[in-house]
Amino acid sequence: MLAEYNPPKVVHPSIRSLRPQSKSWIGSFFQGKPTKKLATQIPPNLPKGLYMYGDVGSGKTMLMDMFYDTLPPNITSKTRIHFHNFMQDVHHQLHVMKMEHGDDLDAILYVAADIAEKGSVLCFDEFQCTDVADAMILRRLLEALMTHGVVLVTTSNRHPDDLYKNGIQRQSFIPCINLLKTRLRVLNLDSHTDYRKIPRPPSGVYHHPLDKAAVSHAEKWFRFLGDPENDPPHKAVQTVWGRDIEVPKASGQAAWFKFDELIGRATGAADYLELMRSYHAFIVTDVPGMSYRERDLARRFITFIDAVYESRAKLVLTSSVPLYQLFMSPDEVHDALDSGRAKGDVALPTDGEDVDDVMRMMMDDLGLNMQMLKSSSIFSGDEERFAFSRALSRLSEMGSREWVEQGLGLEHRGGRGEKEGWERVRSRWREDSL
Repeated sequence: MLAEYNPPKVVHPSIRSLRPQSKSWIGSFFQGKPTKKLATQIPPNLPKGLYMYGDVGSGKTMLMDMFYDTLPPNITSKTRIHFHNFMQDVHHQLHVMKMEHGDDLDAILYVAADIAEKGSVLCFDEFQCTDVADAMILRRLLEALMTHGVVLVTTSNRHPDDLYKNGIQRQSFIPCINLLKTRLRVLNLDSHTDYRKIPRPPSGVYHHPLDKAAVSHAEKWFRFLGDPENDPPHKAVQTVWGRDIEVPKASGQAAWFKFDELIGRATGAADYLELMRSYHAFIVTDVPGMSYRERDLARRFITFIDAVYESRAKLVLTSSVPLYQLFMSPDEVHDALDSGRAKGDVALPTDGEDVDDVMRMMMDDLGLNMQMLKSSSIFSGDEERFAFSRALSRLSEMGSREWVEQGLGLEHRGGRGEKEGWERVRSRWREDSL
């Protein structure tokens, strides 16, 4: 279908056409002739989009990347972007429109035309809705994009029927779900295998506990990933929407933060995305274990982990506890084990098995990971459980030698050609995240 598809020309609405028509005689006199009504029908020749959902590591992103890279030549404009980045940009554009033209403007239609002009095929990664502000605009935004002839392809961790589950005013979001199911083909990619967890040689980028060796570990990786000879370590400042983010130590394309300097402050997704555009390696030291008492810190750290992973950057950590204890303390795991075994969700212990054995297995077994999280009462819902589960999976993959060596131009990985290919991937991510 796409090979024969000729997207329609995007007709950009005028500002006047987006304002409500005055009902009074005097208002209509000053307003002038009524503006031409905008097209609101989805073109009959618009190909069905694609909605791929499944668990962590089931290959969703890989399939979408292959689809994006092999689009037919008649598709001359295309966009691939993480859904979180996309919605952040949409809210920013809506804010700018309202600041310039006032609150009585239907800015969604204008922003949709802007997006449609950039690509007739729009690929989202990690489609989700956890925010009421997103829920209230998504249906009209997606419908407006389709009206302009945009084909949507997206990945998600859940079926459309499970999006925004138990969210505020969810009834208002149902039309968006119906639109997705009607205009996109829904594919289930669930798999019992997390393909990112296939064993690889360890890279040694993670170190615990916080002893003297932890300091030398961080310094070694900072020298290796930075460029201290040509760019001596220095403080730097990045600006996000008028706010300054201080980078305590930078060299080349590597940045070094203490956990409290990065996560302990009032930072968020926009800050992390800006850092990803400026650096391709991050050393984060003094990472604590985060039990339910530090759940806000854990959520913020997971947002940072997601940003590092999506941008294909490298991550070096020194932590007070092993990775598998970052988000659940041994006591919390012990309680979850007891609860899961009482319900029959988690297998009974084998001889000699202790809590640490189970927690190590959580890093390598997505099924056990999710069972444990579902058996724990410390998470507020399925979205949070999935986020924590995905963070463990991504940390495991980013700790592999394959991940760390990509883009370094090592001879056994392809030399200069491999490095240039990785830099093209990073460059494309930067463009998509703008």
